[in-house]
Amino acid sequence: MRVLKIPDANCMHSDETSCRVDKKNHWIHVYSAGDITLNYLHQKRGKEAIESIDILPHYGGVVVHDCWASYLSYDHCSHALCGSHLLRELIFIVAAHDYRWAKNLKRLLKAACKSVSKNPEKCFDEKTYAKLQACYRRILVSGAKQLPPIPEKTIGRRGKVAKSDAHNLWERFDKYETAVLLFAKLAHVPFTNNRAERDLRMGKVKQKVSGCFRVEKYAHVYCRISSYLQTMQNKGINPLVAVSMALAGECDL
Repeated sequence: MRVLKIPDANCMHSDETSCRVDKKNHWIHVYSAGDITLNYLHQKRGKEAIESIDILPHYGGVVVHDCWASYLSYDHCSHALCGSHLLRELIFIVAAHDYRWAKNLKRLLKAACKSVSKNPEKCFDEKTYAKLQACYRRILVSGAKQLPPIPEKTIGRRGKVAKSDAHNLWERFDKYETAVLLFAKLAHVPFTNNRAERDLRMGKVKQKVSGCFRVEKYAHVYCRISSYLQTMQNKGINPLVAVSMALAGECDL
């Protein structure tokens, strides 16, 4: 049976988390698709790391992530934003400002997620999706009227005008509508990026229990071993059996 490779997958999860190596901050980047999980260590978090790892620049499917700008800079692939992150931000805006548009949008996303999960096709038909899209846009139009006006830029002052958290979140929903609602349009796109976050969790547990890596080489080795064990676990193979297979040279991953 041919092993699934990430470039062949129609949907890929991506995320990153900090990792202390020799008292310096590094980043573990994860790319997960199908039964493959790949962890990479890099000194940078953004585009420099993505280019060095060299997976996303060649990927043409849907990338599920948390709206990190470095991912969105690649326009040769499709993007889906993690619904869990968006809901957490909406909950904060509701608690801090009690905006009606944020309440309605939170309710809409949760209802859409529930409906998609119960749908045998795991997505909406064109008519239902169009209704969802229309409701989504009505909420944003209403939200634009509820938000206070953005202050004008002071003459001679450099940089962008500071906006509130609510303004920034509203603009993100407006700009990335397709990425926010893609879970309801394509059956292979999930609502959240939990897969990538789950694959990164053991790295955080390891750091909490054992502390940082003293040598960068061993951090790279950890990422390689964890990638192998997580991939084999995804295939339903016991970790002890996977280690035995590796030592016996029986695995060609």
